[in-house]
Parts: sequence; structure tokens; C-alpha cells
Amino acid sequence: MRTLQEIKKDIDRLSDRRADVLHRLSEGHNPELSAEHRQLDEQIAELWNEQRMTRANIRFGDRNLIIQRARHEERLSRAA
Repeated sequence: MRTLQEIKKDIDRLSDRRADVLHRLSEGHNPELSAEHRQLDEQIAELWNEQRMTRANIRFGDRNLIIQRARHEERLSRAA
């Protein structure tokens, strides 16, 4: 798993690139730049998701362990 700083660095880099592409698109339509803009948007969205998952993992722990504990607690409550 990557650190939050690494993810933020990638988000910043891609956001700067996207701003440059948007600036160039404002000068006139270019299908290649439009495709690159869509690709950058998708990559940035994936990085934001990765950042959210990393923050949740840091704050609450591994998702699989949380689910395992919840299932165990549910079995205990049903047995009581």
C-alpha cells in the first residue's frame, strides 16, 4: 500500500497536467486532448478512491479483519 503523501503527489501531478490540457483545449477542440483529458479525469478519480481507502485503513484497520470481527460478534450474539 502506498502512503498518503505518495498518492497526494500523484494527484497533484495529474491535476497540473489536466490543467495544462484544459488550457490547450480552450484554444480549440482537439480529439487527442479530449481523450487525454478523460483519461486524466479517470486516473485522478482512481487516486482519490485509493486515498479514501488508505485513510480508512489507517483509521479503522484492514477491511477484511473488520468484517471477520463483525461476523464473529454476530455469531456470538446469536448463540447467546
